[in-house]
Amino acid sequence: MLDLLGNLQRTHYCGALRASDEGRDAIVMGWVSGRRDLGNLLFLDIRDRTGIVQVVFNKESQPAAHAKAEQARSEFVVAVEGKVIKRQRANPELATGEVELIATKLHILNNAKTPPFPIEDEINAAEETRLRYRYLDLRRSKPHRNLQLRHKIVLEIRKTMDAMGFIEVETPMLTRSTPEGARDYLVPSRVHHGQFYALPQSPQIFKQILMIGGLDRYFQIVKCFRDEDLRADRQPEFTQLDLEMSFPRQEDIFNVIETVMVAACAVAGIKTQGPFQHMLYKDAIRKYGSDKPDLRNPILMQDVSEHFRGSGFKVFARMLEDPKNQVWAIPGTGGGSRAFCDRMNSWAQGEGQPGLGYIMWREGGEGAGPLANNIGPERTAAIRAQLGLNEGDAAFFVAGDPDKFWKFAGLARTRLGEELNLIDKDRFEFCWIVDFPMFEWNEEEKKIDFSHNPFSMPNIEPEEFLALDPANHEKLLSLKAIQYDIVCNGTELSSGAIRNHRPDVMKKAFAIAGYPEDVLEAKFGGMLRALSLGAPPHGGIAPGIDRIVMLLCGEENLREVVLFPMNQRAEDLMMGAPSEVTAKQLRELHIRLNLPQN
Repeated sequence: MLDLLGNLQRTHYCGALRASDEGRDAIVMGWVSGRRDLGNLLFLDIRDRTGIVQVVFNKESQPAAHAKAEQARSEFVVAVEGKVIKRQRANPELATGEVELIATKLHILNNAKTPPFPIEDEINAAEETRLRYRYLDLRRSKPHRNLQLRHKIVLEIRKTMDAMGFIEVETPMLTRSTPEGARDYLVPSRVHHGQFYALPQSPQIFKQILMIGGLDRYFQIVKCFRDEDLRADRQPEFTQLDLEMSFPRQEDIFNVIETVMVAACAVAGIKTQGPFQHMLYKDAIRKYGSDKPDLRNPILMQDVSEHFRGSGFKVFARMLEDPKNQVWAIPGTGGGSRAFCDRMNSWAQGEGQPGLGYIMWREGGEGAGPLANNIGPERTAAIRAQLGLNEGDAAFFVAGDPDKFWKFAGLARTRLGEELNLIDKDRFEFCWIVDFPMFEWNEEEKKIDFSHNPFSMPNIEPEEFLALDPANHEKLLSLKAIQYDIVCNGTELSSGAIRNHRPDVMKKAFAIAGYPEDVLEAKFGGMLRALSLGAPPHGGIAPGIDRIVMLLCGEENLREVVLFPMNQRAEDLMMGAPSEVTAKQLRELHIRLNLPQN
């Protein structure tokens, strides 16, 4: 058998050499990361996944090794034999900075063309270039650190789940298409002409069937697929910790996830503890303008409608004649300058709004700005008192139907927190959002629709739910489901629910949302049959591993913690996917392409 390395055997990783290794013979292998030629002395920095070590080639004492080193260039793959010595002047920026390797032999194992960007942590290469040459990007130490932390977090999660009595199993990747909120990735069947498998958006149905099968506590670290528009915290395929429990209370699921999150944070050197704060969905919307609030931002929005009702500011006063309308205030501590207020107003206009009203409080507590001038000093002082503001502060206002403006109000709150440096970036603040609406009004289709997860149990007695009048939209839209999200630092990590385990309740829920029983049977017949054969109450959740790792690595983009990410157009630039297939492959699948003409 051919041995490409001959008698060479790596004795040390590059980043592992320390002062305690002084005097030892060593063989390291890796890539040439840097080269400095000083004539008689030539220095190569050799890099592997553990770090960098400096290697010295002396022309006088080792002429053959020095001559070979003159041929080496950036990203050549090499093996170096030598002796570890202490450096005359240590380099504190390197873990190996106290030592260097005096080379006796250099073996060039492979040459390399000049790379399209330098292999350094801080690079200016476009992300598209980095993704096209992902294997080069992965040689940098930063991706190594992120992937190493991801490995340790996943390992700790598995240990923690095992300690709590959960069994890890694998559910199928090829399944049927079901309506779960996003578009499926479809896989045509060669055997069954005209029929398709779907890649799972989640193992939702399978994990519920596992509870019906008596597994009691299940988990898996699973890949899921959703054909949806991409953003910084979303990829077409993603990894989640999927778990389900039989006979749980909502608190039982919370306790499991809090245990997992505390353990994951500890791996990253971050101390946190449960229980995490619980917040009603309606309070999250009201105070933060978001169902995934960043609790590091101290700004709390307040309803100040009474101060504008019947006031001299006619725009707001007329709006408040409609009982559904409100005026919300967003406090801006330290934002009481005309320049800052004008900047926020311009930002709001850039978001498609007519503007962002404001009041500034100047020295002596006097309110200033168009709103203050219109409503007068007494109302202005009352607003200041309600918001707890001082001289040099400001308040910004949004008005109208809260159902239509709350998202913009939340964006304004976030913008203020960032602009005024109010957000403590070193904190990790987890919370649970609970009591989501069971249904919502679909304005486009003019009908009741599911607002969150169609498999959730309504938060009322089953018999009471079964007696509901489907035409009573007011009652239906006021219903809550036993659904919950876990949020950290403004990022939703997961949604979960106590599941609907009764076929009669499920049929009623889907009928309210416009799915007749025959459609339900066609889409979820297997689930309904399973539920009718003795399904225990059960519930679960599925935190996103990618998002957890992104937060704990301090990254703002999911692509920095995914091994082979796609770009924002769902393209794998390195592999050239998606791609065309051959006519033969299409014939085997009985598929004919009908592409639009340019």
